[in-house]
Amino acid sequence: MLAQSRTALVTTPHPDATHAGLAILRAGGNAVEAALAAAAMLCVVYPHMTGLGGDACWLLARDAAEPIGILGIGQAATTRPAHRGLTVRGPTVASTTAGAVDSWRLAYQFSRESWAGTLDWASLLGPAITRAKEGYAVTKSQAFWYKTHRAELDPQPGFKAAFECADGGPETGCRQRQDALATTLTQIAEHGPRDFYEGALATRLAEGLQAAGSVLTSGDLKATRAAYVQPLAVPYRDGEAFNLPPPTQGVTALQILHLLNRVDIPRALSDDTRYYVLLIEAIKTALADRNRFVADPAFASVPVQAMLGSVLPVGSDKDTGAPDAEHPSRTSDTVWIGVRDPAGGSVSLIQSLFFDFGSGVVAGDTGVLWHNRGAAFSPSASHPNAWAPGKRPLHTLSPALYRKSGTVRAIYGSQGGDGQPQTLAHILTRLVDFGLDPFAALARPRIHVGPTFLDSRKGIKIESDVGDKAIRSLQKLGYPVEIVAALNPGTGQAGVITINESGLLLGAHDPRSEGLCLGL
Repeated sequence: MLAQSRTALVTTPHPDATHAGLAILRAGGNAVEAALAAAAMLCVVYPHMTGLGGDACWLLARDAAEPIGILGIGQAATTRPAHRGLTVRGPTVASTTAGAVDSWRLAYQFSRESWAGTLDWASLLGPAITRAKEGYAVTKSQAFWYKTHRAELDPQPGFKAAFECADGGPETGCRQRQDALATTLTQIAEHGPRDFYEGALATRLAEGLQAAGSVLTSGDLKATRAAYVQPLAVPYRDGEAFNLPPPTQGVTALQILHLLNRVDIPRALSDDTRYYVLLIEAIKTALADRNRFVADPAFASVPVQAMLGSVLPVGSDKDTGAPDAEHPSRTSDTVWIGVRDPAGGSVSLIQSLFFDFGSGVVAGDTGVLWHNRGAAFSPSASHPNAWAPGKRPLHTLSPALYRKSGTVRAIYGSQGGDGQPQTLAHILTRLVDFGLDPFAALARPRIHVGPTFLDSRKGIKIESDVGDKAIRSLQKLGYPVEIVAALNPGTGQAGVITINESGLLLGAHDPRSEGLCLGL
């Protein structure tokens, strides 16, 4: 569904979160305050995709000022976890701190200092606290991912107690309460976000994590700090595309756009074979560079300028359309929140637990499900993204923004790990090159290079509504095409808000998702 307004828009993956953000705007809040309320609500009603025990990355912009980024990325523990291996669940990979809540602190500070924010934490977190106490209906998405990974999740410390509904399940529609999480959110509202890292709440979190077998300590939590950063930007057509610097794969998203900007894209609305070939080759190049170079720049030199100056390879190997086997595909079950407020403030926010339900470990009696970003380090000790104390892993979160002549024209983002930069390229080309509105841009068919979180095969997934002609042409060119259903959730679940030259706001959330966009 396409939403429009001349005042403000909010788009999120869950209707309750969209309504929470919109209520803040109606109360006179700005885009940051609305995004905070929506993010908190998603931690309650969409717990498989995001939570307090994860990370968050922000892009903030008003038309008259340069965009600013916030990296809320936790760092590795000071003690190396034993026997990491290929584990992706459990206490061993609950070994990086969680940066989301401290990113809330910085965003709130920015709101007050730069965007005249006035609302207190109780106002912003109150709706989420109420929903956690009263309960919410389990979504189809939550039920699906629980059933898919139940055997891995149920044995994890505290998981079943936190997520099993009183009437069984969790099945779609069953009522789930999060009393412990409500108490934790109340403590943050009363004592501020730093209580999560160095207050009474931090003590309980550290004790709960260590009792579960995690190597994280109270000292690790205390050392966690979100940071303001200058976003990266590349020209795209007659505008600029923005994303975040390493250790995020924002550089990867921009590298794809840089490569596409060097060639003409067919303007016909019926995407032809050449469009998909250009996408595939740009994606392959950018993912290969990401897997080779991207890491925490405090520990390794990342050749960002070289990556954003590369050219498309000629005659590249079409059978290697996937990340190198040494560096496995990075899944990411994530939420993207977009807000545009009446004063022209724009927020592009991504928050995540990495895999669905993260590590599966609930930190003691706090109700906080911890992420599994410890699994995002390279298994190779010589790789720039190898584990080290205090180091941040290569990070999939990459919120996006597009500006033209100094004016924000689009904010957009997606869930999807390796697929995030791929989906972002689909979205911007369809907005800018094809001139589609947000819903049409989201609904068009997509390709996905490499494994998705729904399909571990390494070929090139292509949604069936691309059409037989394009599929046959790609196969004749030697691409290992695997046809998937139209509007397949594995090709990303995204959202978009655009602002045209007359000031009209248009927005939508992906028809592959359960999301909703609404306006004032």
